[in-house]
Amino acid sequence: MQEELAVSALAALAHAQRLRVFRALVVAGTAGLMPSQLADQLEVARSNLSFHLKELANAGLVTVESQGRNLIYRAAYEHMNALLGYLTEHCCAGGDCVVSESPRCAC
Repeated sequence: MQEELAVSALAALAHAQRLRVFRALVVAGTAGLMPSQLADQLEVARSNLSFHLKELANAGLVTVESQGRNLIYRAAYEHMNALLGYLTEHCCAGGDCVVSESPRCAC
């Protein structure tokens, strides 16, 4: 992934409502959701939701498919995984990352 694409995706996710929308689409899986379903689930005005979906789509994080009169939005898993890969590409000095328990606080 190129740096400018990563910056665009991270900027889109740096808004609380867009992050909620994206997470809801990730949970929905490949079936996706219609805007009305998202609006009801997230309790957000449909006009606001439309703006946020457009921003996520412009950043490449969601796809939209027309099914008759309905639009189906889905998380763009390939782009999401590329972003995660970009963020962790040089983690742990190039070695395998091992999660270890953090020391317990003695307070």
